[in-house]
Amino acid sequence: MSERILVVDDEQIIRESISFILRKEGYSVGEAENGKVAYQKLVTESYDLIITDLEMPEMKGIELLERVVQMNPQTAVIIITAYGSLETAIAALRAGASDYILKPIEFDELLLKLRRLLDHKKLALENQFLRRELQQEANFSNLVGKSLPMQRVFDLIQKVSATDSTVLITGKSGTGKELVAKAIHYNSKRNEEPFITVNCGAIPETLIESELFGHKKGAFTGAVADKVGYFKAADRGTLFLDEISEMPMQLQVKLLRAIEAKEITPVGMSTFITVDVRFIVATNRDLQKEVANSRFREDLFYRLNVVDIKLPSLAERKEDIPLLVDHFVKKFRQEMRKDIQAVDNTAMQLLMQHEWKGEIRELENIIERAVIFCDGTYITAAELPEFLRAGSIIDIGDAYTSLEAAMNTIERQYILAELRKHNFNKETTAQALKISLPTLYRRIKDLKIPQE
Repeated sequence: MSERILVVDDEQIIRESISFILRKEGYSVGEAENGKVAYQKLVTESYDLIITDLEMPEMKGIELLERVVQMNPQTAVIIITAYGSLETAIAALRAGASDYILKPIEFDELLLKLRRLLDHKKLALENQFLRRELQQEANFSNLVGKSLPMQRVFDLIQKVSATDSTVLITGKSGTGKELVAKAIHYNSKRNEEPFITVNCGAIPETLIESELFGHKKGAFTGAVADKVGYFKAADRGTLFLDEISEMPMQLQVKLLRAIEAKEITPVGMSTFITVDVRFIVATNRDLQKEVANSRFREDLFYRLNVVDIKLPSLAERKEDIPLLVDHFVKKFRQEMRKDIQAVDNTAMQLLMQHEWKGEIRELENIIERAVIFCDGTYITAAELPEFLRAGSIIDIGDAYTSLEAAMNTIERQYILAELRKHNFNKETTAQALKISLPTLYRRIKDLKIPQE
């Protein structure tokens, strides 16, 4: 154990006894015979926990406690007090002490309380670190882009983050809708409260009402206990409803009431519960078309569409691809502890000319794969998937050591591209290539070109 503990008591036998037990348990222990000496130690040294008596000369324990709270509120303090001084112990707890223990000291009880406090402090620090990491992950530094469409998105995020307005995020799958929702939440006044994500398309229709609004015990078969739904879990925070277009029509009425009146009714209850939730929703569909086709309520659509943030596809922001590639290379080289500097020119050309149907998510996955297989300083075309190299004719002079190898690669890519264009019909492909059918079959065999 590395925790540092300071024992403060003017009675030497008590001070030394506690210190002996703690050192035996593996703690690093300091000693002070009164509050004044303890305070002088605290000025120059840091401790995770202080065990102090209340009645001491020069500086009493309650004054030491007050100074500790001012200097470092994260330092836990256990008060030692006599049996007849419980009122003083209670006053110390109100002043910021973490716990107290009575004389004569039961060392097992002291160790138990001490361990509980140190574990609680460690957990609190871990939660603080994780929250800081999550906020960093969701800030603007991870929304990469210098293109005009992305600058418009950044501007909208900054403006809506300062409000509690409902936000509708639209865009193709893989464009980063959840990342935008997190950026809005963690830049808002609710950033210390929960951010709850619900994928409306991933919950079975028979369970979605219970998952969202909760239920009472006995409300239906299998409801063996009360359940807190996502709406209540997000109270005072933000609820992000992804794939909102997948929500069943009968639940859209309840969602509308929840947004307008901030009230929900769990399954099996006749009374409503008030919730304070900021709503952000997202979809990859055109909700206006869904309304026209009677698959989405018109009144709900207009209630959700207070602020519409439309995320551009990669085809609309091609100039951002190098920035995104660089961002993902840095991310995965740190995770995998590899000395990879960047993507070389040949590989970058392949990435730039690819049609990114899976948007940013597809690009991220491909860079992750490339980092896994890359053993050098730069990611080359060889580390990219075959489908990226196939059908692409680019400057490959630096990637091959002979003219024959380069020509074979270009020929293979060109033939495969024509095969795909003609749905792998060999006869029409041969005609397009202006070669005979036997020649095509021979080149397919020699170059190991897939035939389907």
